[in-house]
Amino acid sequence: MQVRRGEGRYRGGDDAAGIESLHAFSFSGFYDPANVRFGALVACNEERLKSGAGFAEHKHRDMEIVTWVIEGELTHRDSKGRTETIRPGDVQRQSAGRGIRHVERNDGDGPLRFLQMWLMPREFGGKPEYEVVRGIADGTPYAVERAGAILHVRRLRAAERTALPAAPWVYVHVVRGMVELGGEFVHEGDAVRLAGCEQTELTAESPAEVLVWEMRTGPQDPD
Repeated sequence: MQVRRGEGRYRGGDDAAGIESLHAFSFSGFYDPANVRFGALVACNEERLKSGAGFAEHKHRDMEIVTWVIEGELTHRDSKGRTETIRPGDVQRQSAGRGIRHVERNDGDGPLRFLQMWLMPREFGGKPEYEVVRGIADGTPYAVERAGAILHVRRLRAAERTALPAAPWVYVHVVRGMVELGGEFVHEGDAVRLAGCEQTELTAESPAEVLVWEMRTGPQDPD
């Protein structure tokens, strides 16, 4: 079990453009050879966009991209002519496949904060796919089949306990509040990486929202 504190994330973005980025893994101009991947997960970026700010059209390929909005509304436009607004509680998945281009913006009046998590697919290529699940229910598993991963959303009351899945790789990100896991207090923005995880529990020390990745594909598997 390894705890990664939120304040230790790599800071990027563009202050002049109203974008602040916090990277839990090596990403863009930040590289740490000891921190490039955990299971299928290769990025967990917290993006903070001021009103009117956004990422210009850019291309992705051979990546599974899952987005979770914490605050505000995210506008997504892509090269398939699709326009969507993603809000807190929605899960957005984009399977880039052989290639897709998109724009991400904060077209709202207030600040936007979201997590974007990138997972390596088990096979490259294929047709791009896109899906939004609106208002995903607490405890409902969301499978990212191409990456051999399952996302679990946990919304907890103070003192409530929840089981973590038994899996080769489990990644826990605290979106809000504070939890206790393995004797460690884990705060908003912190993450816990568990390898060879047997079923265990975490306890909410305050009202909390937690994202849990259960992963069956890891670094030793062929890309």
